[in-house]
Amino acid sequence: MYVLHIANKNYSSWSLRPWVLMRELGIPFKERLTPFPTGSSFTLYRAFSPNGRVPCLVDDGWAVWDSLSIVEYLAERHQGVWPADAKARAWVRSAAAEMHSSFIALRNLCPMSCGLSVEPFAMSDALKHDLFRLGDLWNDGLARFGGPFLAGERFTAADAFFAPVAFRAQSYGLVFEGAAAAYPKRLLDLPAMREWYAAALAETWREPAHEAEVAAAGTVIEDLRAPA
Repeated sequence: MYVLHIANKNYSSWSLRPWVLMRELGIPFKERLTPFPTGSSFTLYRAFSPNGRVPCLVDDGWAVWDSLSIVEYLAERHQGVWPADAKARAWVRSAAAEMHSSFIALRNLCPMSCGLSVEPFAMSDALKHDLFRLGDLWNDGLARFGGPFLAGERFTAADAFFAPVAFRAQSYGLVFEGAAAAYPKRLLDLPAMREWYAAALAETWREPAHEAEVAAAGTVIEDLRAPA
């Protein structure tokens, strides 16, 4: 059975992507959660991940690291990871790759912390651009393939790549226009996303660097997490 190494569910947006994909598609795996340490995690995670980061999927002793590589590895072995139609598959691969490599302002100014509600200090031009592009991308996919997910009726890896944005939208009150307005809530309502969220709220770990990132992003108006 696959072993998926992840970090704290409250913080780890990269871990969420393969986790929610495998849960939603019913791909069995064992979860191994190693909390972010104070300071560098490289040495700690190198015990199981070649690049010293999470997520890392281990299959019969063979490590596959980086969320995009993990998704492609799973796609070679399981149906439904990407759409069957070649053009739809090309579109959603492009969307997932763009999420993987772009939206830097969103990552930096709205760090994922599932259990918090935050009033952002400011909405920079770069963040506005990222949010506009996200809405534009989602509206394109929803219109092109008919929804309710980005490639049509079924949840795919493209939706998994945007799952962390759904938590960011919830935490920071991010708003989108058109059909994209309802898309984050649609993701949050998935059984796997509800499972992740409940586990994130139950975590008692606090990692100072992640907490500092949120404090720099805005004013915390609600903290639903279990006490530290």
